[in-house]
Amino acid sequence: MWASWPTRCCGAAEVGRETQPGTRPGTLPGTSLHADALATLRSWTGPTPEQERLRARYVTHLEAHADGVFRESVPDHLTASTLVLSHDGARVLLTLHAKARRWFQLGGHLEAGDVSLADAAAREAREESGIAGLVLDAVPVHLDEHVVPFCRPGTGDPARPVHHLDVRFVAVAAPGAETAVSDESLDLRWWPADALPEPELTELVVLARARTRGA
Repeated sequence: MWASWPTRCCGAAEVGRETQPGTRPGTLPGTSLHADALATLRSWTGPTPEQERLRARYVTHLEAHADGVFRESVPDHLTASTLVLSHDGARVLLTLHAKARRWFQLGGHLEAGDVSLADAAAREAREESGIAGLVLDAVPVHLDEHVVPFCRPGTGDPARPVHHLDVRFVAVAAPGAETAVSDESLDLRWWPADALPEPELTELVVLARARTRGA
C-alpha cells in the first residue's frame, strides 16, 4: 500500500469474489499472471507523455523478466493498488502505512493466487478496506514507479534499491460502506478529494474521478 514513494465498467470486477489460482497445470508459477500483466500494459494507453514513458518501461521490464510480477524480482517488480472513491466521488479512502507512516491508496505485492493485475488490486482493496462488494474498474488508471527502502524480498543485493512498478486501478464504494482497518495499517480514513494529505496523490485522484464520471 503506497502512493508515489515509496474506465469503463464493461471491464469491471467485483472485489469480493474468490480468486482462482494464477498458474495453469504444467506452467511455471505466475505464468498466467505475467501474461495478463504484459497484455494489459501493452494494450493500455497512458493519459500523459510521462504515463506513456512508464508504460513502455513496465513492458520492457516484463519482457525481460519472467518473474517480474513478483517481489523476488530485484531490483524491480510490479505491484497493484486501488484508489477507492466514495459513491459520489467527493472522498477517497486512504490508509496510513505502518512502515512509511504516510497516507496511501490501498495496494501491495502480487501473489501466486492472483490471475490478473486487476485481481491483485481487488484482493488488496478488499483486505485493506474491509469493504464488501467494491466494484473495481479492470482497466488501469495510473502508473507510478518509486523506490521503497523497506522492501527487502530476501534475494539479490540488499544494497540495491528496490523499485515498485505500481499499476493503479479505481473502485467505487457504495453509499454507507463500512470499513475496517487491517493489521498492515495504522489507520484508515476518508479524505476530501480536494484536500489530500499527500500532494503526490493528486494526479491519481484527478484521473480516477474523471474515469468514474465518464463510466
